[in-house]
Amino acid sequence: MNNLRLKALLGAGCFSLALMGSVHAGGFSRGSADTDIIFEDGNFNMRTSVTYVSPHREFTKNPNPALVGTEYTDDYVIPSAAVKFNLTDNFRCAGTMVDNNGGSTTYDFPKVSGKLAEEFTTNEKAVTCGVKFSLGRGNLWLLGGGFVENLDYNRVNALGSLPGNVVLPNANLELAGQDYGYRLGVAYDIPEIALRAQLMYRSGTSYGADGNLTVPTAALLGAQAKQLQAAAVAALGQGNIPLAQQLGAQAAATLQQAYLAAANGLDTTAPATGTGNLPQSVELKLQSGIAPGWLAFGSVKWMDWSVQQALIVNSPITNTIDTYNWKDGWTVTGGVGHAFTERLSGLVSLTWDQGVGTGWDLTSDTYTLGIGGSYKDGIGGELRGGVGLSYLTSATETQYAEVPGVSGNQAVKAGYAVALNLGYALKW
Repeated sequence: MNNLRLKALLGAGCFSLALMGSVHAGGFSRGSADTDIIFEDGNFNMRTSVTYVSPHREFTKNPNPALVGTEYTDDYVIPSAAVKFNLTDNFRCAGTMVDNNGGSTTYDFPKVSGKLAEEFTTNEKAVTCGVKFSLGRGNLWLLGGGFVENLDYNRVNALGSLPGNVVLPNANLELAGQDYGYRLGVAYDIPEIALRAQLMYRSGTSYGADGNLTVPTAALLGAQAKQLQAAAVAALGQGNIPLAQQLGAQAAATLQQAYLAAANGLDTTAPATGTGNLPQSVELKLQSGIAPGWLAFGSVKWMDWSVQQALIVNSPITNTIDTYNWKDGWTVTGGVGHAFTERLSGLVSLTWDQGVGTGWDLTSDTYTLGIGGSYKDGIGGELRGGVGLSYLTSATETQYAEVPGVSGNQAVKAGYAVALNLGYALKW
């Protein structure tokens, strides 16, 4: 078996798994930390990559009929970087960075809740180390390390208009948080036949992200005026004419204050807190040379997305709950790679990602075909690239009451996503 070609494929196979992890997503999953760099030959290794993903999903049903036939998923970019140092012959550490979770949507028209746009990203920075022991024909690895994860969240809501068609500016919610975690793993490899089996656990994270909710003052005053007017109507119905006249006058005065606030662009900002959970995971990766210049690889990953029941936002202005009630998810990848020469390698893979939705949202199964390749430049560098095409199955919500103009179930038809990845690696 051609050992040089198999070593070339080791990097390409792990790269494929990273690319495919970026194309599909159960829950909010995006990228994965490139801890596989720990196994690379060389005293110093560095890999960087960027993945551009363009998903397309179209509403076939929505409580706001204007949204039917429109797309809402935004394109996004996933950066990833990894650096590995050999501290001794048998002990090495890697620093990694990746946007590991995220979601981004923009609606052509407001949802019945008023939501116009929502974006959320977590960035993980980690250090993972490996200790190697000779065992039989190969090596036993003990892996472990810690990470810090930073969260950024932004939401924009439309607030409608005041009487007289005075359109109100949008409300903006901005939150940021940080949490810490760890990963532990074990691996066994036989480099001469490119065999490696790896089991890795990553802990979950929880957030009480802090920030601000900014709402046009006119919207708050308009809401107060509406409440006063409703109270005046109720008082009139009870025959209390003096109270009705008093409340009506207060409503009119408050509405005039709202018009003045709108004309001057006044805002009211209040502190806000968002709470939610992101899952732990367990992943098994396998790869092995199967013929001269050929490598088979695969992985199975479990994530307990069931910990994310809801995103709860609290502020003195308003409280909101986005319900998910997800189930745990599974992701399965398999593929094969081939070294055409000692410098040029290619691979193909197929991934199934189980949707974690339970009728509360539109998260469904995803199937991804990936094609990748790498070219060694002869001076210690390697150029890598890949393309992924995902099929996003249709999805329908079932848990919401059908109240026209107030609430209802959404549905989307089958869609697709295209991902492009480009990266470069250096080794000394």
